[in-house]
Amino acid sequence: MTEAIRADLAVAAELGDEAVRDAADRLGRALESALRVRLLDALAQAAHELEEQLGEGTIELRLVGDSAELAVTRGPAVEPAPPPAAEEAETARITLRLPEGIKGRAEQAAAAEGLSTNAWLVRAVSSALDRRTTVQIRVGQRLRGFAES
Repeated sequence: MTEAIRADLAVAAELGDEAVRDAADRLGRALESALRVRLLDALAQAAHELEEQLGEGTIELRLVGDSAELAVTRGPAVEPAPPPAAEEAETARITLRLPEGIKGRAEQAAAAEGLSTNAWLVRAVSSALDRRTTVQIRVGQRLRGFAES
């Protein structure tokens, strides 16, 4: 979608001289990530509003690579996750640079579990930090069993 907006901007810039075309190209590249974030926000809001109208079931916004998709799950809504502990109530933003192969594997693992990549990474980091002796084995959103190490 952002590529289409950049292309539209380039077409409009064709009316101007070389400096206008160059400025439009630089502006398009600068705005691309901001546009992507705003589009994802709009999709998330749409998913939330549709989920409220759906009644039973959930609508999830799943991000896989550069693609976003909406997934509908019919039936009773999944129990919400327990509220975060007091120390986890606030969030912080970081930039994480991963090798492309690890990023792809993390996205696939998250999609297989019906989670966003961010939620999957938060869970993985939290799990690595906790190192508890009891391990929960999750398949999708349902708890299937426990294992002790």
